[in-house]
Amino acid sequence: MDSLENKVVLITGASSGIGRSCARASAREGARLMLAGRRLQRLEDLAAELNLKLGEDVFFLDFDVRDQTAVERAVNGLPEKWKGVDVLVNNAGLARGLDKLHEGKLEDWEEMIDTNIKGLLYVSRAVIPGMVERGSGHIINIGSIAGHEVYPGGNVYCATKFAVDALSKGMRLDLSGTGLRVSQVSPGMVETEFSRVRFRGDSERAEKVYQGLTPLSPDDIADAVVYCATRPPHVNVSELIVMPTAQASATLAHRK
Repeated sequence: MDSLENKVVLITGASSGIGRSCARASAREGARLMLAGRRLQRLEDLAAELNLKLGEDVFFLDFDVRDQTAVERAVNGLPEKWKGVDVLVNNAGLARGLDKLHEGKLEDWEEMIDTNIKGLLYVSRAVIPGMVERGSGHIINIGSIAGHEVYPGGNVYCATKFAVDALSKGMRLDLSGTGLRVSQVSPGMVETEFSRVRFRGDSERAEKVYQGLTPLSPDDIADAVVYCATRPPHVNVSELIVMPTAQASATLAHRK
């Protein structure tokens, strides 16, 4: 196994859900954490928790991945001890609505495209050149079953996750021979703030998504991310699709 001990792990969307669980799991492996997100207070609270409980060195970056200038400024302005990012977890992402394509809201489309595709690109473009220069690094992109199967009402969200799948494959091709690794972890249903965000705070509608079955937890996906990151250096886990036992596909789930 490889080790995350003293490696710098940068996680986007770290203030909640899968990103927060990835931070905690990486900290348990001895990583030095850079936590990026928009909700500064949550990042500060998480950093304080990890420093207090685990004694880890934690650094946080307050930026929106959709803002290319802010991303570039934050990465280029890192203190010397944090410049060498070893593992980048491109986790920031969201869904908005389940409207049919011809009834979709343009602002929802733009938010998903700007976050899920352009945000991933902005962060990757800022971080990967340093990895290439050093001849080592690991990019782990958080995809989705929605990047493999389109479902009714998923249209643009699914398209953004299909893009994550294509970009992961493209990175792997372009980085061949550099010593870098590229992995994609694609979850099925995970109980996080995802559905509340999708339905703009409608908790009742969000809860129905997970009724009658046991969904994945953010910790389940964090386990998969750490698994990818801790394989021996000659091993690259190209992709993991992780589903609840009760979910057979994007649209078929057994509910009690």
